[in-house]
Amino acid sequence: MQTNLADFIKNTPEGEEADAILRSCVHCGFCTATCPTYQLLGDELDGPRGRIYLIKQVLEGAEVTTKTQTHLDRCLTCRNCETTCPSGVQYGRLIDIGRKVVEERVERPLMERFKRKVLKEALPRKAVFTAALRAGQLFRPLLSPAMQDKIPERRPAGAWPTRERGRKMLVLEGCAQPAMAPNINAAAARVLDALGVQLIVAPKAGCCGAVRHHLNDHEAALDDMRRNIDAWWPYIERGAEAIVMTASGCGSMVKDYGHLLAHDGDYVGKAARISMLTRDLSEIMPEFEEGLARLGAVIKERVAYHPPCTLQHGQQIRGKVEGVLRAVGVDVVLCADSHLCCGSAGTYSLLQPELSLQLRDRKLANLADTGAATIVSANVGCTAHLQSGTRTPVLHWIELIDRALAGRKRR
Repeated sequence: MQTNLADFIKNTPEGEEADAILRSCVHCGFCTATCPTYQLLGDELDGPRGRIYLIKQVLEGAEVTTKTQTHLDRCLTCRNCETTCPSGVQYGRLIDIGRKVVEERVERPLMERFKRKVLKEALPRKAVFTAALRAGQLFRPLLSPAMQDKIPERRPAGAWPTRERGRKMLVLEGCAQPAMAPNINAAAARVLDALGVQLIVAPKAGCCGAVRHHLNDHEAALDDMRRNIDAWWPYIERGAEAIVMTASGCGSMVKDYGHLLAHDGDYVGKAARISMLTRDLSEIMPEFEEGLARLGAVIKERVAYHPPCTLQHGQQIRGKVEGVLRAVGVDVVLCADSHLCCGSAGTYSLLQPELSLQLRDRKLANLADTGAATIVSANVGCTAHLQSGTRTPVLHWIELIDRALAGRKRR
């Protein structure tokens, strides 16, 4: 694709990156076939190829309109198109650049600005989000059915192991997960403790930066990243061997710190090191499959696994969760169109509810067709979104293994 970037972005880091990405696109359209929003809407501009054209026009100085913004907003950033693309187009990076430029040039309606402001300020702050969620849970019976669907029931976390272990790994607590599903990290800590690894939470670490980044507040997102690096660095210097991610959405973002902070002279080296040390839990656990067998963690159950987009497309990790679960006896099945997004996509379910619910219900129908009595995933946004539309239990996959270990101890 030939490009002629406008002066406002030419010779900037974002412009150079966007130019390289645009030039790598060969207009083949393979991406369109696997784009969830194109499948729903049938509009070329609601598929990756059409959005790439829109971004190209914006970066070349064409008029930016609300229509342009709408088509870019509808993108889930699922990055399925990257998996499909034979040319290796880094669409996820391009859409972030394009959205930010459009955000600066098109003023949103007042209520839309307010909603995004609340999301940017409340979601990344754990204390604020937890207080809001607890209030919602308290008054849940009084809320509309649509609002009730957004508020998960309160779950206990269980005990966090206190034993000192020789092997130590960090885990990101995050912003929404501690309130929505506190048992996920606690379960991971208990399982790893049984295998001889101590999982540590750095108290000053918080939101990974994804919320603000994908809402086009890139500078605030970079501040979130720097805060996390500062919080983790002393532990890394003392020998923490990995930063474990139990939410694949956070993992996808933290693995990108090295790129996003590449032009920050104070953090470039540390950010690259953080990205290198970051591992999804499914990348850690295969090492311990034999240990789990020795501990007697056997689960004879059929389970449907929904691989999050941030894991299978963002991090390009496939098959690892299934491998770990099969190693402990689980009959793991994938549903039809398992490569497609469930519609959660961070704040997407709040900002694009109609499309999000269509994708959720399509995904749940396919999961139901597997006949499994339990659904598991690897990202808190996916589990909460799917659970809002079904009575079938939806868990993080590590919670299954934790249950098996707990059951073994009771026998």
